[in-house]
Amino acid sequence: MFSEKDVKVFFLFILPLLLFTNIPGDPDESPVRTIHVFVALCDNQHQGIVQVPAFLGNGDDPARNLYWGALYGVKTRLKKNRDWKLLSCLEDESEDILERCVFKHAKENIFCVADAYRGKSIKRALMDFIGASAGRSKKKAHIKAGGNMLTIPCGGSSHLVCYLGHNGLMDFSLDVLPEKQDAEERDAVILACASKSFFSHPLKIAGAQPLLWTTGLLAPEAYILEAVFAGWTAGEKAEDIVFRAAKAYARYQGCSLRAAQHLFTTGW
Repeated sequence: MFSEKDVKVFFLFILPLLLFTNIPGDPDESPVRTIHVFVALCDNQHQGIVQVPAFLGNGDDPARNLYWGALYGVKTRLKKNRDWKLLSCLEDESEDILERCVFKHAKENIFCVADAYRGKSIKRALMDFIGASAGRSKKKAHIKAGGNMLTIPCGGSSHLVCYLGHNGLMDFSLDVLPEKQDAEERDAVILACASKSFFSHPLKIAGAQPLLWTTGLLAPEAYILEAVFAGWTAGEKAEDIVFRAAKAYARYQGCSLRAAQHLFTTGW
């Protein structure tokens, strides 16, 4: 039996403490989620693309490349987006990756690791993307931010994997199609021309869920990715995320919303 004193201590001190600890804490205390973006830099020389101005199509120059440092490139758009904060950019991450940038969502405990692959390394970019879709290469990005060292799961440890660039599967086949490695569920986004037709088989084997891919020719620019990220971080349904992407594409390309909606789809 509890004494009267024990009861008073419980209600005066212990109960308020228990109630306080059930109040949701800082977003940084929530589980970390990661987006990994694989970008094959636009390359006039090494990719079977419609030629673009030389400074946009230099696959060895991420700073000015169409898909990275240009106006609608991944790095440029995310740096300007209020929902994302640039934490770190590391040049020459590897022989194939010319730059890696890590972003943190402004409100959610979500990180985005974006890799700029050398234009001629497009096959490596696609292999890494499909591998991550299957849960292979569970890597970690180590960065210094705010005086602290952060370790961010990426690659096959990511929750959302994205590819942006030329559809290299129009030009070559992948050497290996990795099978799903674990029981984790991953969403995949493929911003490349007619990606559903070309990526269905490898993505099915990898076991990732196609959150958004394309049915025809398009400009795979980062405002589409921004729209997808906004819906995904908010926990929206796939159909709503597709609608966001179509609205963004119609706005920036000056086409009708109806035409843009025919360009994007979700699921199998």
